[in-house]
Amino acid sequence: MFLKKTPGLRTVMLPDGSVLTLADLPEPQVRWVASRKATVVDAVHYGLLTRDEAIRRYGLTEEEFDAWSSAFRRHGRDALKVTQLQRFRQP
Repeated sequence: MFLKKTPGLRTVMLPDGSVLTLADLPEPQVRWVASRKATVVDAVHYGLLTRDEAIRRYGLTEEEFDAWSSAFRRHGRDALKVTQLQRFRQP
């Protein structure tokens, strides 16, 4: 097996003991569901991707990524669900 050399980390250990790798990241053109959003936020938070790399790779706006990150940090994965936006939106 050959591994492509990449700058930075290839894997990170999450607090629950699971390992997040570059292969675990969602494809750039996917439908965004809460679990995929959480994976991208975790990848940035734990250093697998930089914030700018994530924004560029997935075609996000800075505001969109920051909203995901803030919602996930405050309320967990459920706050990333589109159906829950009103419930977790800040006043």
